[in-house]
Amino acid sequence: MSTMTSTLERPTETLERKAVMGEDANTLTAIYDQDVNIAVWQREHSDELNLAIDEFMEQHPKAAATLAVSPTTTHDEMYKAFKQSPAVTTLADDIALIVDMFCCLFEQKRAGLRLTVIDGAMCPRFHVDLIPCRLVTTYRGIATEWLKNDAIDRTKLGLGNQGKSDEESGLFKQKSDINQLTEGDVALLKGENWQETKGGGLVHRSPLIIDDTKRLLLTLDFIDF
Repeated sequence: MSTMTSTLERPTETLERKAVMGEDANTLTAIYDQDVNIAVWQREHSDELNLAIDEFMEQHPKAAATLAVSPTTTHDEMYKAFKQSPAVTTLADDIALIVDMFCCLFEQKRAGLRLTVIDGAMCPRFHVDLIPCRLVTTYRGIATEWLKNDAIDRTKLGLGNQGKSDEESGLFKQKSDINQLTEGDVALLKGENWQETKGGGLVHRSPLIIDDTKRLLLTLDFIDF
């Protein structure tokens, strides 16, 4: 579902783009603010959900599902993709809640859902997605890394890196410029195809996975326009 950009031209004026974070789910509505390119609902999983996540990953160590879901069909689609079990049901309860929020917020009937157990970086280079907006939450493991708009040189994205690593290309100045979501966070990442966002979409990448750890990642995308 992810599409990475080639080299992007730097805007003639620095775009003001910021992050908004909060412990209330309503924080996600800030994504509609023109100067916001990432909105994060900072939440902690319940003990019940944590147990379900661990059981799900044990039952489905290579889980990789791409589904079209609505708030009312999430459970059925999850049961089709994965054998029904208490863990799957508990996880589906949480995902259905997030799908409902996503669809209500963006007035969508359905969402494109991807639920994947990952043991390597899916998108290891910093990039911008050519989409309006994507919801991302890491149920287990280390989470997505991202850069503030005023800390980057967008001409170094894609082919502009001239074959150099993100750390060597000049995309950002220092390691401390890299921000990272936390396990449990529900984040909306604005892409280049959001209204009037050209040149201001969130620059992000998958984290490096070490020590044979795994991630359980959920993403939601628009599929009805």
